[in-house]
Amino acid sequence: MIDNSSVVHKKAKISSKIKIGPFCYIGPDVTLEDNVELKSNVHIEGNTIVGKGTKIFPFASIGTQPQDLKFKGEKNSLVIGENNLIREYVSINPGTEGGGSKTIIGNNCLFMISSHVAHDCKIGNNVIIANNVPLGGHVIIEDSVVIGGNSAVQQFTRIGRLAMIGGMTGVLKDVIPFGLSIGNRNFLQGLNLIGLRRHKYENKKIIGLDKAYKEIFSSKNLHDNLSKINGDYKDNELVGEVIRFIEKDKKRPICSPQN
Repeated sequence: MIDNSSVVHKKAKISSKIKIGPFCYIGPDVTLEDNVELKSNVHIEGNTIVGKGTKIFPFASIGTQPQDLKFKGEKNSLVIGENNLIREYVSINPGTEGGGSKTIIGNNCLFMISSHVAHDCKIGNNVIIANNVPLGGHVIIEDSVVIGGNSAVQQFTRIGRLAMIGGMTGVLKDVIPFGLSIGNRNFLQGLNLIGLRRHKYENKKIIGLDKAYKEIFSSKNLHDNLSKINGDYKDNELVGEVIRFIEKDKKRPICSPQN
């Protein structure tokens, strides 16, 4: 069902099982899969794919030109997965040549009002980004991350799986998986224990992770600390995930406890 007031380019690939409300614009290179719903006044352009069951609310702007002065009109794309909720005034930009030319969003995510996903971001599944949160270019958000309202994530930052960012936090440093990060300039307040329990991890593994966390951040030399504990937690996949995250990019600053 497509409202008569909406403009859908004849070259757009539109499923027959969609709902497009009034005053929407769909560009020629857009693909909308089954059960996508555009409430009203939604603008989608560029080489953009919107996956099955995704709902987009009024005044969202999807697939428009990256906000990067280095962008010179090169070919790029935006891929949005399935069953996402994209609320009012959200903006999502495609990639640039300097970042692989593609912005990717997973499945079952919630982007609250006025949040922004910049060029070349990689967003996992089951991510919640609250109101007024901008993600800078090249940001990587792993699965099941929650970012509180009015926070801001600097470009190239990584946020690990099941991490939680408190409201009004400036995220300049990478946040480990399962980390709980807050502050005007982010620091670690501990582990997201509630999130771990909700995901039904064994208490024994959570206790092991908590112990390893204290050892990893026992001094400022994280990589030296990791070398001392690397074999001690080989049966704890939670600890292994944190270690791999830190070691994956040794040039990036890692968010640490304040004291």
